[in-house]
Amino acid sequence: MRIGVIGGGAWGTALAQVAAAAGDPVTLWAREHDVVASINREHENRQFLPNIPLSAAIRATESLADLVACDALLVVVPAQHLRAVLSETPVDTRPLVLCAKGIEAGTVALMSEIAHSVHPRAPIAVLSGPTFAAEVARGLPTAVTLACADENIGRALAERLAQPTFRPYASDDVAGAEIGGAVKNVLAIACGVVAGAGLGENARAALIARGFAEMVRYGVARGGRAETLSGLSGLGDLVLTCSSVASRNFSLGVGLGKGESAESLLADRASVAEGAFTAPVLAQSAKALEIAMPVVEAVCALLSGESKVDAVVAALMSRPLGREG
Repeated sequence: MRIGVIGGGAWGTALAQVAAAAGDPVTLWAREHDVVASINREHENRQFLPNIPLSAAIRATESLADLVACDALLVVVPAQHLRAVLSETPVDTRPLVLCAKGIEAGTVALMSEIAHSVHPRAPIAVLSGPTFAAEVARGLPTAVTLACADENIGRALAERLAQPTFRPYASDDVAGAEIGGAVKNVLAIACGVVAGAGLGENARAALIARGFAEMVRYGVARGGRAETLSGLSGLGDLVLTCSSVASRNFSLGVGLGKGESAESLLADRASVAEGAFTAPVLAQSAKALEIAMPVVEAVCALLSGESKVDAVVAALMSRPLGREG
């Protein structure tokens, strides 16, 4: 199975490295000319994944048409650009493995819903879990969820991507796998705020637990299963991104917690902190579904500049007492 990767950022490059681990050719599409040149000439993505040697089996391209020879495509472009990129990509009936995490602004569509609307004949899978791109690219032990409604296609994809240090666990809960990844990005911003404001480890642990409850409520309402959200693509990913400045979303929250503005923090970033775009969309969707997500609402207030950290913390701590759940 020849793999193509759409997206030349850190995560797309790391997945190309996984797919090329056995020496099989991999085609990687990137929009940036410098990224393509760096990968093809130096076997390194100097812009997004520096100082990590890449397999010579990876060939980068600026043309989506070059993916036509691939048997399956890993789609690793930012969530808000997914529809536009897929519209330009030759797909037909080839499996699309969605690796971006987010919810589309305006439509409130999940990534799988976007992919199905653009390419209705293509089988859809979702790859998600606790992953830092640099660790995956270096071959450090990693486990992920690979969700696909078609068991045979899911198994074939998992077998193609599996390596001694990269283990995909099968699931048929596509919605649950992608919702966990989208919601955890927003919660990671909240945990970063706790760290940046110096509110302590008690507060961070409480926030992870209460945020996870919000994730499960929302995920079940959107068609996912609670057990999926308790696995790698939900709780596992949440714990990772809420605990390390290597997470773009967590580090964004740290800056907010220190009193910096979201506008200045986002302007300084070469890579996308997807949670900043997902938060208002998630809050909109939760409101329409009548689901309480106070942590998500608090992140929205901080990102928009409507509230300061002290006011947000006070509002969360003064919520009416009730039963846990």
